[in-house]
Amino acid sequence: MYQASLTIDPAFRVAPVRRRTFGTFVEHLGRCVYTGIHEPGHPTADEDGFRRDVLDLTRELGVSTVRYPGGNFVSGYRWEDGIGPAASRPSRLDLAWHCTEPNQVGVDEFVRWARKAGVEPMMAVNLGTRGVQEALDILEYCNIESGTHWSDLRVANGAKEPHGIGMWCLGNEMDGPWQIGHKTAREYGRLAAETARAMRMIDPGLELVACGSSGSSMPTFGAWEAEVLEEAYEQVDYISCHAYYEEKDGDLASFLACSTDMENFIASVVSTADHVRARLRATKRVNVSFDEWNVWYLSRFQAEQAKEPPRGWPVAPPLLEERYHLADAVAVGGLLITLLRNSDRVTAASQAQLVNVIAPIMTEPGGRAWRQTIFHPFAQASRYASGDVLRVEPVSPMRETAEFGEVPLLHAVATRDDDVTTVFAVNRSTDRPLELTLDARALGEVRLVEATTLSDPDVYAVNTADDPDRIAPRANPDVETDPLRVVLPPVSWNVIRLTH
Repeated sequence: MYQASLTIDPAFRVAPVRRRTFGTFVEHLGRCVYTGIHEPGHPTADEDGFRRDVLDLTRELGVSTVRYPGGNFVSGYRWEDGIGPAASRPSRLDLAWHCTEPNQVGVDEFVRWARKAGVEPMMAVNLGTRGVQEALDILEYCNIESGTHWSDLRVANGAKEPHGIGMWCLGNEMDGPWQIGHKTAREYGRLAAETARAMRMIDPGLELVACGSSGSSMPTFGAWEAEVLEEAYEQVDYISCHAYYEEKDGDLASFLACSTDMENFIASVVSTADHVRARLRATKRVNVSFDEWNVWYLSRFQAEQAKEPPRGWPVAPPLLEERYHLADAVAVGGLLITLLRNSDRVTAASQAQLVNVIAPIMTEPGGRAWRQTIFHPFAQASRYASGDVLRVEPVSPMRETAEFGEVPLLHAVATRDDDVTTVFAVNRSTDRPLELTLDARALGEVRLVEATTLSDPDVYAVNTADDPDRIAPRANPDVETDPLRVVLPPVSWNVIRLTH
């Protein structure tokens, strides 16, 4: 058994826990919207056609914000197609995912769904095939009370009160050659700045997100952020990060350490943003919106596409429907720990996506909904992370990995709120349990509330509609209280809650 320790001290404060860390993403992609959140005729459908079973799971997941409507989809989207009487809405080709978009769900429906789910909508505007005027039009439609063309049209469409959307993404992944309307950094930076400046003429209080790199492996990474922010620094509040991870060639040890890459990604973007701030002698700080992150077996999807390119233009075909196993959930837990550890600068994040498409929630058309393995770390972190993030620097054995070099086997963070402290910990070891000793003397007298673990002898076990609870948090039986020690199984996500 490996041995590790960490110290919990309220003086080691990083930042407040940001509720927006627990955001997700709904894109018009595959079955995320249609037979995902929206399925009229489903046994649980409400009066607006939204699946109540998915709404219940969304609330259980603890989602704070939802980014919408894309993603790659937004770069060719005409938002006006999704308003007004549903029967008269046009169907359009979606070039991003080679599908047909029926536009039966649009901005008004999405906002109604968000209110039912108790989440904050985060809207993206099309800066691929469109620009400043279309961004102003949708902002006017959403946020002006009445008395103008677009606001009166919203009222006529049944939404008397403004939608009041405060956070907006200025396009999506505009650095990517796959993106409709792909631009250079200078082209995009100037367009983002002009769009932001005009949007603030309508509402100065908006929070605006500029597109950062689509991944740290992009050839323009770093230079893209610098050039975009040189153009738009004063007009935006966030720069975005996107990252997806997968196990490659059976290298489980590297995969479980993928949060190392996320940590370096964040540090690089923050350094670049602060360098531009110094050069411009700006007073405000631009923070990070990590508004796409997850485990996604992208290489498998690309291989399938190369072998059999898409044919026809189907409506809501199954796409990117990953079946997540335990190891995926532990990797996701490590990414959540990293987001929390960087709460001083990562003040918003969106796991991509919510339903069916690389998602924690799966559904059957007309049938059941269930929690994938990755549902559980997200739900527990959202439920129990509150108050302040505390930095814990574990003393841990190290493991050499092929992809990230030497990494600690223990990855952890803590949060503290009044009289409750919660430790989130991942054991990256693939072969041995790890005995974790917690030094909580700085908290005074403490009592263990509970210790749960997400683990399984089969690290590739999955949840299914027939066996939805194969992988779920369970009480950890290997706990000692004096001193406080918890045994973390190999390849596991763990939550330890203390009161004091």
